Amino acid sequence: MNRPRLPLTVIGGFLGAGKTTLLNRWLRDAGGQRLAVLVNDFGALNIDAELIAANTGEPTALMELSNGCVCCQIGDDLSSALIRVLESAERFDAVVIEASGVADPWRIAQLGRADPGLALDGVIVLVDASVARAQWRDPLLTDTLERQLRAADLIVVNKTDLIAGSERTALRDWIASVGGSVPQFETTDAEVPLAMLSGLALPEAAHRPPAGCDHEHPHDHSAHAHAHDHAPDHGALFDTWSCRPGHAFDTAALRAWLRDTPAGLLRLKGVLRTIEPDGSAAWSELQFAGRHGALRRASAPRDGAALVAIGLRGRLPTASLSGYFERGAEPGA
Repeated sequence: MNRPRLPLTVIGGFLGAGKTTLLNRWLRDAGGQRLAVLVNDFGALNIDAELIAANTGEPTALMELSNGCVCCQIGDDLSSALIRVLESAERFDAVVIEASGVADPWRIAQLGRADPGLALDGVIVLVDASVARAQWRDPLLTDTLERQLRAADLIVVNKTDLIAGSERTALRDWIASVGGSVPQFETTDAEVPLAMLSGLALPEAAHRPPAGCDHEHPHDHSAHAHAHDHAPDHGALFDTWSCRPGHAFDTAALRAWLRDTPAGLLRLKGVLRTIEPDGSAAWSELQFAGRHGALRRASAPRDGAALVAIGLRGRLPTASLSGYFERGAEPGA
């Protein structure tokens, strides 16, 4: 039996932006998820001691972590490392790649779109708030920084405690001028709720959404954050919406909707009944992250059609989502 596609997340951002800190937090808070983490060098990943179970010392070996995840040193051969993960007897829930500080994360993400064993879950790009605009003014760095921002499904503006309020406004405007409407999440110490990083960690509403559609303010999804006085209250930073659509959707119209989603939508995930171009009925899995969406054939779900979405507090377009998925209204209607 063929395995389901593995979700692939790429973490990008310039040197010192906080990629490794973010990755370590994800590993510590994986909550039972089995992650295959690919990095350029084991030494660059400062994994907490309690996570380390064994390291074979082989230059391209998988290092097993005590939480069930593995870490792989990829060196210059990312394709080979991905093949090892996909062919491994171990079963993983997702693959996470930490790109180098000067890499174009979108080129790496193309592997998730091209390999039939992978499904692109999103591109997360970190920005060092304290130096980003100064780096951008360096002509040797401008192209690299702009490519990274344009690749992102979510831009994590890190180290915001190091800049004043007026500087934050200018930074937001600059990021929007390059990255467009892609969501920005401001934080310190790379504190980001897992539900923003991966579709695997969408709130519990994803599993048993109510009949019809529902909009709610979720509980705090990052309890450990309160150990830090400066940590954001993640439960107050994003909203969820869930729905059980009662009708089938034309696949061409649905793909068009995914190309022009309403502003404020961060992630959308679920399974729907669809009508194929030849008129046949089918089930399709829908995935959307930041600016990229996908629709793929799926098996019939046990509990029927279901969707769940998240967005930053006060920005989730619940009326548009309900209008389209519950009532079948055209976008903007």
